[in-house]
Amino acid sequence: MRLLAPAARGFTLIEVLVALAIVTIGMAALLGTLSSAAGTASYLQDKSLAEWIALNQIATTRLSQTAPTKGDSEGEVDYAGRKWKWSQTVADMELIPGVLRIDVKVRPSDVVASQDNAWFASESGVVGDAVGPPKGDMPSWNTTPAPGGAPGTGTQVTPAPNAAAPNSTPLTPFNPTDAPAPVPQR
Repeated sequence: MRLLAPAARGFTLIEVLVALAIVTIGMAALLGTLSSAAGTASYLQDKSLAEWIALNQIATTRLSQTAPTKGDSEGEVDYAGRKWKWSQTVADMELIPGVLRIDVKVRPSDVVASQDNAWFASESGVVGDAVGPPKGDMPSWNTTPAPGGAPGTGTQVTPAPNAAAPNSTPLTPFNPTDAPAPVPQR
């Protein structure tokens, strides 16, 4: 009687090919995810830079010594090693006379502006002279006293040196020996 040797155990060719296909599909999905994350990070960086450029353009318009002209204007700026295009619209605000609305849109120069969604950022601001002088009794932190008097009263107010406010407790300097003992932690 002849005994047969036990068959060698291992993977068949089909099992190896199936495992290799599963690993390949998993790696392709992982690479797609990483590529998408890198593209998203790049887009968000460009969007943030575009928003900063738009806000800078609004601030520049506000800080200029002359009132901005109504209508549309465009320009180009170098920022973060790249060229950017901006488009600005200045228009009246119907509800508030004396105030102009500034709308700024920004995109990289290499992006074609064939439609409105090509702009990476759109910001709005206002500028104008519709703010009037304060009237009546205003808190002292909000106005500058008129010469010779307190805001809105026309009378001279001279506080006593080191005088406490009415209905208040004077403050005393902190002394560490007066502090309560710390509560031990468990």
